[in-house]
Amino acid sequence: MPINVTLDVMLARRKMKSKDLAERIGITEQNLSLLKSGKVKGVRFETLAAICRELDCQPGDLLEYLGEGEG
Repeated sequence: MPINVTLDVMLARRKMKSKDLAERIGITEQNLSLLKSGKVKGVRFETLAAICRELDCQPGDLLEYLGEGEG
C-alpha cells in the first residue's frame, strides 16, 4: 500500500507509550498496534483527530504517501 503510517515515530518524538495514547483516545492497545503497523484499511477521522490532539501534531505527521513502487 502506498500509505505509510509513521505513528511510532511521533510517539517516540513525544516520549509517549502506545498504552498511554490508547487510554487517552479511548481505543484498545491492539487497535492502536494495528494502526501503527499499517494493517488497517481505514481510520475514522474522529480517531485521527484524537491522536493529533494528544500528540500535538497534524495528520500529515502520521501519514506518508509513498509512490506506487515504494510501498
